[in-house]
Amino acid sequence: MVEPTVLKPPRRFMAIRRAWRRVGGWRAFALATGAVFGAPILVAVASWLFPDHEVWNHLAATLLPEVLRNTFILIFGVGSAVLVIGVGLAWLTAVCEFPGRKVFDWALMLPLAVPTYVLAFVFVGLFEYAGPVQTALRDAFGPEIWFPAIRSAPGVVLVMALVLYPYVYMLARAAFVAQGRAPLEAARVQGLSPSAAFFRVALPMARPAIAAGTALALMETLADFGAVSIFNFQTFTTAIYRAWYGYQSLEAAAQLSAILLLIVFSGLWLERRARGRARFDQRNHDRVERIQLRGWKRWGATGAAGTVLFFGFLLPAAQLAVWAWGQADTLGPGYLNLIRNTLTLGGIAAVATVAVALLLAYGRRVQSDTITQKAVAVSTLGYAMPGSVLAVGIMLSFTWIDHSLAWLIAPWGGLGTTFLAGSVIALILAYMIRFMAVAYGAVDSSLERIRPVLRDAARSLGAREREVIRRVYIPMLRPGILTGILLVGVDVMKEMPATLLLRPFGWDTLALRIFELTVEGHWERAAVPAVTLVVVGLIPVIFLVRRSSR
Repeated sequence: MVEPTVLKPPRRFMAIRRAWRRVGGWRAFALATGAVFGAPILVAVASWLFPDHEVWNHLAATLLPEVLRNTFILIFGVGSAVLVIGVGLAWLTAVCEFPGRKVFDWALMLPLAVPTYVLAFVFVGLFEYAGPVQTALRDAFGPEIWFPAIRSAPGVVLVMALVLYPYVYMLARAAFVAQGRAPLEAARVQGLSPSAAFFRVALPMARPAIAAGTALALMETLADFGAVSIFNFQTFTTAIYRAWYGYQSLEAAAQLSAILLLIVFSGLWLERRARGRARFDQRNHDRVERIQLRGWKRWGATGAAGTVLFFGFLLPAAQLAVWAWGQADTLGPGYLNLIRNTLTLGGIAAVATVAVALLLAYGRRVQSDTITQKAVAVSTLGYAMPGSVLAVGIMLSFTWIDHSLAWLIAPWGGLGTTFLAGSVIALILAYMIRFMAVAYGAVDSSLERIRPVLRDAARSLGAREREVIRRVYIPMLRPGILTGILLVGVDVMKEMPATLLLRPFGWDTLALRIFELTVEGHWERAAVPAVTLVVVGLIPVIFLVRRSSR
């Protein structure tokens, strides 16, 4: 009897399989993700190897000095403002007792629902020379009355601070609450006044949380494009847009992106170095005996919190509602297409980002070696990169890939040179890189609550890795997965720079319609999509408020 011949895999395939086993599947996935997500950084840095001398010399002589000056004005101004507002309000609501404290405790987070470019055009529409505020003042007090110019450095700093201070407020408030009453009581026993106890005890203990919140606010400041465009305030993001579309030089845009990345990463390095290895044990869950404010102080606290809430949320929400009511007849098929595009991009990007984040978090737990951890860290680095920088890096990378594909298939014809560049794939990839840290944080925090013994038990029963993920982890991680999808989806809907630079033809969104209308000065017409984005933005804010209360 002749035995059947068993076909063996080719030697090359066996070698690849052995190499795959040596590297490890999860480590290889983390390395591949880190390589793809880190490519825009390398592309932006490598652009200095091929400078566009003519365009760059023009930018360096005319635009770069103003951009550098304005960028450092924003860093210093917004950083100082969010520190004062966020820390001050956090201390008042966490430790002090004054009229309205319970409402302000959660309501002071509401400005997070308002994108910076929405608050910017509301302030410009209200407070510019031809706006209703200055017009009413001139009618009441005469044409010579002085009013500060809203389109100025203080104006843009004020707008950004009113939107971004909740980053500092949330983290600082949580730190003050976690300190408990013991440190303050010990300080009072030593003879310190409440203000001295704050500056010498509570504030130093909350420094890591305050520094983290300030870093988040400054990263959002450097990444902003819409607000600074409305204020005609030249920064790196507007310079990148001008180099790309105005001078038709993607290389010059990449070199400006590299400078912006250098500023961002230098700030992150300085923040971590200043924090050092300081650790503060704040696990005290004692209920704080609040400081009862008396006299003018209690009403001063109410007035300060109310003023910030009024200008940061109540005033823009009311003005948007008034403008939108007058523009309700503009709703039509075009507006419905904007909503459909916004929801489609947000949904696809959110699901894809959370899926990759789940695999990264699971792989880091299964194969927790140094290489895997570093690869995961690179994959989640995108939150520190502005959307304009990602757009430049992705466009350069995809353009090179398109040209390579066109050269390979030239003898047969076919794809052409714009298969990837300017496609929805490029835009979705930019979203994934930009918000991977948000999705990873939501999934990983839920994954930490699952005991590793469950995976070991499932594997011992013969379940494969994908079955363990599908049948054990995903059902238990459902709250974290839904949270990640929600947070990423809303962030994608509000994202402007990456969408503006990478969107394919016919893929306009609500954020882009706001930008187009505000550039032309049509504040009332921009109110309808702005109201939609504010309402959508309230969803994650409500989630954060509920989590903070717990």
